[in-house]
Amino acid sequence: MAAAPTSAHPAAPHVAGAAAGPGEGRLWGVYAGLCLLSWLLYAVAGGEAQRGDWRWLEGAYEATWNLGPPMVLGLAGLPWARWLAARRAGPLAAFGWHVLGALLFVAGWQLLDFAGAWFFFGIEHAQATFEQRVLWRAAWGVFIYVALVLGFGGALAARSAHRAALAAARAEAALVRAELAAISGKLNPHFLFNTLNSLLMLTRRDAAAAEQTLLRFSRMMRYVLETHRGAADRVTLQEELDFVRDYLELEALRLGERLRVDWQVDPALLNEPIPPLTLQPLVENCIVHGIAPQRAGGTVRIEALRVPAQGGNEAHLALRVADDGAGCTWPPPPGTVPRSGVGLSALRRRFELDFGGRARLAVQSAPGAGFRVEILIPCSELHA
Repeated sequence: MAAAPTSAHPAAPHVAGAAAGPGEGRLWGVYAGLCLLSWLLYAVAGGEAQRGDWRWLEGAYEATWNLGPPMVLGLAGLPWARWLAARRAGPLAAFGWHVLGALLFVAGWQLLDFAGAWFFFGIEHAQATFEQRVLWRAAWGVFIYVALVLGFGGALAARSAHRAALAAARAEAALVRAELAAISGKLNPHFLFNTLNSLLMLTRRDAAAAEQTLLRFSRMMRYVLETHRGAADRVTLQEELDFVRDYLELEALRLGERLRVDWQVDPALLNEPIPPLTLQPLVENCIVHGIAPQRAGGTVRIEALRVPAQGGNEAHLALRVADDGAGCTWPPPPGTVPRSGVGLSALRRRFELDFGGRARLAVQSAPGAGFRVEILIPCSELHA
């Protein structure tokens, strides 16, 4: 019988790439397909090497006789790879287990071949065949064992990595939802306290102004309650700006002329959908950290513009909130607490998850240069 052609098994290592997908059933399907492909290639190569009318049958016989045992033994590859992965052994111990596995695989192949030859052709033929093929079959056995371990082990590792990445993404999404709940579930307690004090003073001086202020406050509370939704919900830019205007009007009761607002909003963008509570946390940061600490106050600049994307024709909605306060060193030095608190980090992760990594949130600041946040949303995402 002819020795095994070198093209019989090189396809085996590709099990990892092909089977790293969904379930274990597909993994076994890929293994069966590779076995069948190897058998066909071996049969064709063996048939071409023979002469006479029976050459194709002889090729099929050679393929079955030489590839049958390793294919049967290969069924243990997945349980073996899973068992090794569960042990989490160190490099030296893992090498020892693989040496043992290769020896068992080679011994099993030799035993199956010897038993088959003895059963069909007798003990003398089995001994002669064993002596003739023991070396090349041992070498092929080690090669196929390595291919099986790489294939099944790689598939299991890929599936494990996929599950870990999915779990991490879910945990990240849960964290963002929790942080956004902290943003949307409550306004700054100092803001609420100051607003109630201002309402109390207005009721004594100007009942009509107190009524308007109370209406703004109730609109804000309704907006916060209505936007306690999922991450994929949207409001129009107009609704978000109205909410910010009400917030600024209430802050102006406390800050008076110290708070100045510069609006730069493209009217054509007012109906564009954006995630709720996108701008208000940024405006609140500007007031708390940039305007209120300054005796002379300062200006909050709010922009909503359509800008071209860098290196392409796709437009972006640019939302910018900036103040002309004292600013800070950005990025903050290690070990320091950034002035933006939880809100900015939650918004950054929110846009990374909500828009598949295509949105951008950038911060610019320096001591004495104010604080500026820009959010870019791809226009193709706005109407999704």
